Order: sequence, then structure tokens, then C-alpha cells
Amino acid sequence: MTFMPRMTAETRAIRTMRPLSWRRWPGVIADVWHVQGQQGGGGFYRSPDPRLVVFLDDGAGDLQLRTAEATPWRRGVGAFYIPPAMPLWSEMARPGRFAHLDLHLDAGPLAQRLRQAVPGATTDRPRFVGEDPRITMLARLIAAEVETPTRPDMASDGLVSALLAEVFDLGPAPASGTERGGLSPHMVQRLQDHARASLHRRIPVAELAGIAGLSESWLTRAFRQSLGTTPQRWLTALRIEAARDLMADPAMPLAEVAAAAGFADQAHLTRAFRSHEGQTPGAWRRHRFEQDSSNDTGLVQAPSGNPI
Repeated sequence: MTFMPRMTAETRAIRTMRPLSWRRWPGVIADVWHVQGQQGGGGFYRSPDPRLVVFLDDGAGDLQLRTAEATPWRRGVGAFYIPPAMPLWSEMARPGRFAHLDLHLDAGPLAQRLRQAVPGATTDRPRFVGEDPRITMLARLIAAEVETPTRPDMASDGLVSALLAEVFDLGPAPASGTERGGLSPHMVQRLQDHARASLHRRIPVAELAGIAGLSESWLTRAFRQSLGTTPQRWLTALRIEAARDLMADPAMPLAEVAAAAGFADQAHLTRAFRSHEGQTPGAWRRHRFEQDSSNDTGLVQAPSGNPI
């Protein structure tokens, strides 16, 4: 039976700028959209089939997304995967034009593709990925084939597989005798980039698990295996690192440092900093600037006849 995608879509203040282009491969229907949206425009989408969307240019930076009305909007998304039946809302923060590749996927062949690459790979969790040059490059190649076919289906199908491997972060199979379930360096970097951009607010472990495509318990296990710590302690270390950077400005009050680094208040920052660094933020800052002052007052004498 030929795969025919189905989707409920309700949009407002968004219009297409070019005729829709589409192409079929085994288990995949690929669309390329060029659209323009007004501020506040957006839509609601739900499909019984999995979807993978990649933005092809920078204009989508004005588009924000979420999969539940009670959750914060996600910004800066370069690509996303939505499992079957999961709702998706979009909204334009500012007016803009953008293009995107939309892959409607047959759930059975999709699961088979991924499990052949990594046994145990799951397709039942959403994935949101920031801008990634490899993902954008692959999506543009696929979009070009949709709009102006030049290659046989086998080549395009290979591009789709490569794109799925990047979005689902399918690294190489581990060497014989090694344990599966850790985080690839690519995924660690992706989580770190997301966390650092969001340190000003609370970051639930469930949010990190969604990015990694794992359950919270599996994410915690993967963190211990790959990084030797828990997601919560890893986040605290990132917040303390951010606080140290902010305290390099002597004019910034510690209460503001605490808020910017995502601590509940200055007392929370002090407790975490003392536990991690062995001293309070105030003592660390005084020691830092005493060292800087000592270095600044040192005199360097040039050799005779050689001006500095």
C-alpha cells in the first residue's frame, strides 16, 4: 500500500510565496515550502505520521515552537522531529520569510531505518535541534532534488538516511565489548549549547531528555556513563562557570550574577559556589581582583637601548 501522509493544519497570517514542490521516496513524502508570516502568525499541526522539518535559511529565527500550550516557546530551532499524534504550535515573533523542508515519514520504515543503525533507537520522543551546518547542507540537497530532480531515487534516499542520522544523532556503533547507552560527543555539545543559552531560567531534566530523545532515567544513566555525573550536577557546574565569567565585572552585584546564571537568589549562588569552589563568591572575587591589581602594578624594565 502506498504511503499517504495525513495532517491537521490550522494556520493564521502565513501565506505561501511559491507553488508547493513535493516528491515521493519509499516511506517518505518530501515537501518544500517558501512562506511569509506576519508577527503573531502561526499555526497548529497534528499528524498520525512522524514528521521531520528542517529550516533552509536564517529567516526561521523569528519562528518559535512548542508541543504543549503550557510549556515555554522554543526559539532558535534549526530542525525538529515530531512523533506521531503529537501536537505542535508555531508562532512568528516578528514578520519574516523562510523556507523549510518537510518530510512526512512512514512510521514502520522509519523505525526500521533507525534500528538498523542503532539497535534500541526510539522514535517516540520529539527532537529539537539548533542550527547545524551538516543538517542544513543535507536538507538543502534534498530540497534541491524535490524542486529540480537530477539524481536517481537511490541517491536521494541516501541523503534522507544521512539526514535522519544527524537529527537523531546516530553515532558509530560502539566497539565490541563496550557498553551502549552513553552520550555521543555531538550530543553532549548539543546539550551544552542548549543549557548555556537557557541558564537564566530553570532547565528541567525532562527538557534535556527531550533534546537527547531519551527518558529521564535513561538520560541520567547516559550522563553517569559518559560524564561521570548527573544532569543536575552538570547543570550546576555550568551555572557556576557562568557566574565566574560574570563576576569578572566588578561592577555587577552578586544578586544580579545569581539571577543571570540561573540561581534562585544570592544565597543559593553562595551555597553552590562554596560547595564547588571551596570559598564564597565574594571571597573568590576579592582574591581574583587582588591578583589582578598585583599584576597591574608590577614594573617591566626593557633591556638597555631596546624600547618596549
